[in-house]
Amino acid sequence: MARKTLALIHTSATLVPVFQQLCKAQLPNVDTFNIVDDSLVRAIGAKGALTADIARRVEAYITSAEAGGADYILVTCSSIGPAVEASAPFCAVPVLRVDQPMADAAVAAGRRIGVIATLPTTLNPTSDLVRRRAIVAGKTIELTARLVTGAFEALMAGDAATHDTLVATALRELSGEVDVILLAQASMARVVDTLPQADRRVPIFASPPTAVAHLATLL
Repeated sequence: MARKTLALIHTSATLVPVFQQLCKAQLPNVDTFNIVDDSLVRAIGAKGALTADIARRVEAYITSAEAGGADYILVTCSSIGPAVEASAPFCAVPVLRVDQPMADAAVAAGRRIGVIATLPTTLNPTSDLVRRRAIVAGKTIELTARLVTGAFEALMAGDAATHDTLVATALRELSGEVDVILLAQASMARVVDTLPQADRRVPIFASPPTAVAHLATLL
């Protein structure tokens, strides 16, 4: 049987090794290649929204991944999720936005769903996706969206410790209010590993492992 090829499109080079490790463990017989452009998220931040010209660039990367021989395409950034969904019907191979499997898992896990992010440009697309996936699943949910102010700025300034402390505090607070928590950004996933078990009162889903586990059932 011919080996499958998975293309991964990233908006941060830091996610390449994260997904490399996950794919190696869960997709050992699948070849992968990466496309990275960290200017996309900067452009969204500068313009305050996912604009049409940024969406066209996302579509161009998806087209490039298909031309590169991908049998399946995973886009690992939640901020460009709406552009991924808009482009997918025009691609001859399946295209997955990284947070969809996570949203489905959360909808299945509980009614009161918390979404946490360090960027407003990520919080809104993920929250919107969860609401839409709940409708698809025929479930009524109560969504609580929480923005961790200052955490992203600290991370960009090289202060990972402050970022992690702010995110951990927000996770502890939110876990008392909801049945399940979604991390809107993959960069927050490592904070969960540092949380004491007592602070993990509810399931916390991160998009990278959930997405790769989902792909393992398909590829």
